Amino acid sequence: MIRVSRIIERIAASRAETAGHKAMACSHEIQGKAVLITGCDSGFGLALAKHLHNLGFTVFAGCLLKDKNGEGAKELLSLCCNRMKVLQLNVCSQEEVRQAVEFVTKNLEDPGKGLWGLVNNAGIATFGDVEFTSLDTYKEVAEVNLWGTIRVTKAFLPLVRESKGRVLCMASMLGRMGCPSRSSYCVSKYGVEAFSDCLRQEMYRWKVKVITIEPGNFIAATGIYTKERVENRGQDMWEQASETVRADYGKVYFSHQVAKMKAFVSSGVKDMSPVINALADALTSKYPYTRYNPMDTYYWIKVQVMSHLPAAIADRIYI
Repeated sequence: MIRVSRIIERIAASRAETAGHKAMACSHEIQGKAVLITGCDSGFGLALAKHLHNLGFTVFAGCLLKDKNGEGAKELLSLCCNRMKVLQLNVCSQEEVRQAVEFVTKNLEDPGKGLWGLVNNAGIATFGDVEFTSLDTYKEVAEVNLWGTIRVTKAFLPLVRESKGRVLCMASMLGRMGCPSRSSYCVSKYGVEAFSDCLRQEMYRWKVKVITIEPGNFIAATGIYTKERVENRGQDMWEQASETVRADYGKVYFSHQVAKMKAFVSSGVKDMSPVINALADALTSKYPYTRYNPMDTYYWIKVQVMSHLPAAIADRIYI
């Protein structure tokens, strides 16, 4: 047990040292560069919009609830700075995406230089065993996390290619490994990983860098899911399940799964800065990583085990 602990400590130290060397790498000039971020109503998107603005970027902050006077949009608008431009953007709406392209093109300082960065951050999450998860739920999660990423990227790629800039796709550690009761989310994030890999290879000839961000457990920091939402979601799933599924799984098992998810939403890293710093480095470094893994050492090791060991062995360790 002591040897395992020491190995983990050495891995953590090595990752910190690597991050330190990376921080000293050359960076691009920020002045005059513009970045579009989706999902700026809260969480990573809101924090990143403020951070990039402070660094000197012109930020186009896409907010789902801008037209409904959402708190995130109001906070960004309160900065009263011409480098912070807040726009209505539902990534599931082709029309709103089209309008966003028009807005960004019209408000770029120099449209001929294009858009330096696109950050596909908008996302939603839910839970539920496969037999308790409806097809509509799978479609809803994928519509935002996967199809929203694809829809926005396709619309803004001409502007990003113009600048030889960056496309950042927010995936997840659950885009690299499966997790019981999280299949709808995993499916969407595995899709983001595949889309990013294909696009990265296609964009080499255009000198556009496509970068994937794979955060660990930051649910407590972002508040993407709450205990109340878990409870309501649990009630809906149980009521909508067939009699056969309810009888086979049983109420005791189901209640235990809901309780585990309630505990999970209070867990994880409470400081968003590792993710925000990774996103900022991906936008500013001349030599960004292809993938960033802002996560604690436990989850970093778990991702490596689940990704590289034979599935039968990995499952015995963690499931």
